[in-house]
Parts: sequence; structure tokens; C-alpha cells
Amino acid sequence: MMSPKTFQDLIEEVHEKGICQECGGCVSFCSSVDYNVIDFVEGKSHPVYVDKDKCLECGICYYICPQTHILDEDLNQIYKFTEFNTMLLGHFESINSCQATDDDFLKHGTDGGVVNSIINHLLEKKIIDGAIVSKTKAPFSRKAMFAENKVDLIAASGVVLDISSQLDEIQKFSTYTRTIPKLNRYKFKKLAIVGTPCQIYTIRCMQSLGVMPSENIELCLGLFCYENFLFDKLKMEKFRRDFNVKFEDIEKINVREDLVFKVRDNGGHKAIHVPFDQLNDYMRPACNACNDFTNVYADISFGGLGSKEGFTTVIPRTEKGKKVITDTINEGVIKCLELNLDEKKEMKELLMKYSQLKFDRKENYMKSLT
Repeated sequence: MMSPKTFQDLIEEVHEKGICQECGGCVSFCSSVDYNVIDFVEGKSHPVYVDKDKCLECGICYYICPQTHILDEDLNQIYKFTEFNTMLLGHFESINSCQATDDDFLKHGTDGGVVNSIINHLLEKKIIDGAIVSKTKAPFSRKAMFAENKVDLIAASGVVLDISSQLDEIQKFSTYTRTIPKLNRYKFKKLAIVGTPCQIYTIRCMQSLGVMPSENIELCLGLFCYENFLFDKLKMEKFRRDFNVKFEDIEKINVREDLVFKVRDNGGHKAIHVPFDQLNDYMRPACNACNDFTNVYADISFGGLGSKEGFTTVIPRTEKGKKVITDTINEGVIKCLELNLDEKKEMKELLMKYSQLKFDRKENYMKSLT
């Protein structure tokens, strides 16, 4: 009889290969009991044993890891995947191009300000008690925070990136946010969580297994994700030379068909577009091992790709997600463009294209590890 998988197996199969996504699912699970077996520690990019002798060898950390894919078949059935509806886009109710109607969210938000507008609506209606979102500290540097009102959500938008005083203090910049471990700090009954594909996948695994504290998550709001970035001081200097962009001049970063920087320029602003294939030197290595671009296990997926400037591409996937979008449209929280059949087809094809690129990248990368 095969012995159950343990955290030691994750070390050998995931960490030593350099494909740990740092989602924090394993840490969140182990931190939810009376003792802490594994955790993130200073100087390590992945979780480590902090008290191996207390490990129960239950294998749950292995099951919920986004790199083991043990529960793929179960999740694909729950989230209505079929042979005609593959991982490229997942199951979806519709593909929309939307915009917030609130001027504050529209001004401060990315793309159309839709995500924070929806969260604010859910808070006001007391459908959720709070939300775990990501706050911009600096270009390419984000941290998880808890939001329970509009002021918090505006603060998380990070439209003003005053980083001149931080450049000498921050040794590493990363766009990846460790969101899931935040779950243990907020004991609310109904939470929304905004996350990347690997984070949402882990949460769905936790929910499927009934793992605490995932039962408190009322809604999963998933972001499109082609890759996250990681910088140290040397890479910051290389980035300046490669693209003639100074971090202190960056006001906003947006992901569409390429990476778009809004930078200060002689008293004004300009947009600089950098293709993803020129950013390989700055990508988190683990992102090579992920094939989910549109966040197929979310209740609703969001991103800039496919919509014109100032609008957000919105994909409701579950009945719960569909209801949220319908309600926010009907109550005037967001508005959607009327798209004709050709425009809808073009959006879908563009999303399929980038999903396929990410699929192919993972396939090639995993082959290189064998």
C-alpha cells in the first residue's frame, strides 16, 4: 500500500523543481490548527518545515497545492468543464466589457474599476463582511490587505505610487501577493477574495475537501494572469537600461495585450508598451509552470485583455457569479458595452490566444525539468 503524500513530497516534487507558486494554501491550512508545522520564513521563497516533528502527515497540504493537480478531475466536474469547454477558457456564462459607474472607482481603479465597485456593492448590501484584496506599495510590489468599506478599496487601488522613499528600503519587488494566509487573520463568516489563478485553484481545493478556513469564502473574484514579476536591485537597473523606464516615474501598470506603463514625462504622461516575450528575465520562475490565464475556477474572472481602454473584461462562470453581475448591472453599479457578434467573437479569440500561449509555455517548461 502506498504511503500518503506529505509536505516532504511537496518539497521534493514542487519546491526543489522551483515551481512553488507561493500561494500559501499549505501554510494557511497548517496555521488554522493549534500548532504550526510549516510557514514562510525570511529568506525563503517557499514554505518550509518549522516543526517537522509535529507533522501529522495527513497529506492535505499536498492535495491542495496548485502544482500537484490531484483534485483536477473533481474540480473540473464541479465547475462544468466539458470536452467542448476546456481549460483554455473554462465554463463561462458570458464575456462582457464593463465599466464602473462610480467616478472614484473609475478614476483610481485598473481598467474599468469593476472589481472594487462590485466588492463595495457586496459590502453595502451586507452580502459579504469584507474582502481580501491586493494593495500596491510600489511598481511591481503588492501586499494583501483586508477591505471592509469604500475607503479601504480606494486605498488598495494604489493610483498614486509615491515610491521615491521606498526604493532604498525595499530589496525585492514582486507583483505576486500572498493572499491566502490572510484568511487566518480575519474570522468573518462571509469573505470575498481577489486572487490569481493558482490562489483560486487552491481555495477551490480547500473548499472541496472542507478545509478550514475556506468555508468563510463567499465569492472568488479571479484576475487574468499571464505572469507575475520579481525584481531585485540588479534587475531594477537592468530594467531601466532595457526599456528606459525609471521605477520612480511609473504611475500605473496595466496588463492588456502587453505590459503597459503610464509614466511621468516632462510634466505630462506617456504610455510605454512592453511585449511579454521581452520580460522573461523578470518573470517569477514558478509562473512558467502555470497554464491558467483566465482564472477558470473563479466565480467571476476579470482582466483588461479584450476590452478597450477604460473597460474591464468580465467573465461570470458560476450561478453565484452570474447573479452578482446581473444584480450590479441592474442596480447601476456597473455598465456593460453592447457588443455585436463579431466583437464578442474577437474578444473570445483573443482570450483563447493568450490562454494557448500560456498552455504552450507550461508544456515546454515542464519538459525542460525532466
